[in-house]
Amino acid sequence: MLLFLLKDIFMSSLKTYFRLLIFIAALFSAPMSAQSQTAPLSDPLRTFAACAGRLSAQMEFEWMFDGPASEITKAQRSAVIDILEAMIGPDQGRDVLNWRVEAKMAHASLLTRSKFSTDRRVTLRAERLALRSLENCNALLLG
Repeated sequence: MLLFLLKDIFMSSLKTYFRLLIFIAALFSAPMSAQSQTAPLSDPLRTFAACAGRLSAQMEFEWMFDGPASEITKAQRSAVIDILEAMIGPDQGRDVLNWRVEAKMAHASLLTRSKFSTDRRVTLRAERLALRSLENCNALLLG
């Protein structure tokens, strides 16, 4: 992934380079709780929280552009939330909500870029990333 980003930086315009720098700066300057800083990337609780956020953003986006698809996404989101609620400990609610909101905002940003960007490369990349994220989340569900 990093090599892909580096290749893209060198092959794209200066404007894209600055956008990437701003994105990276925002990513590393975002405040995180002490627990989320130490949580491993393979943490199932964090994974399901992120999926709940992504599916929420997808469902809301589909309300605007593809109404019938939102019903399928709503059912997937409900299944993920059921699993997530079974996993949450008594003192983890704040962190889980934070992870859900972060993932929802990130996914909503991808969907917005995929629909409204004037740069075809940005549109295609955002579509692929959003689709891949949803596929990863749906792979966690049975059936």
